[in-house]
Amino acid sequence: MKKTFSDKVRDIVRKIPKSKTMTYKEVASKAGNPNAARAVGAVMRSNYDPSIPCHRVVASDGKMRGYNRGARVR
Repeated sequence: MKKTFSDKVRDIVRKIPKSKTMTYKEVASKAGNPNAARAVGAVMRSNYDPSIPCHRVVASDGKMRGYNRGARVR
């Protein structure tokens, strides 16, 4: 069975080690589409699986964007 882009993104993010981060663009590139950073954001936004540490995916400027389990908006 072929994995979807979303499946690939979740697999990649699940493997980000503690105290490390990746950008949305890095995750998109590893998932096979370097132009799909916004799609990675959509996958993370709809993630409610606690085994997928969506807080480890950050913007290119290093800042955390809003994610579904707690980023504060300033």
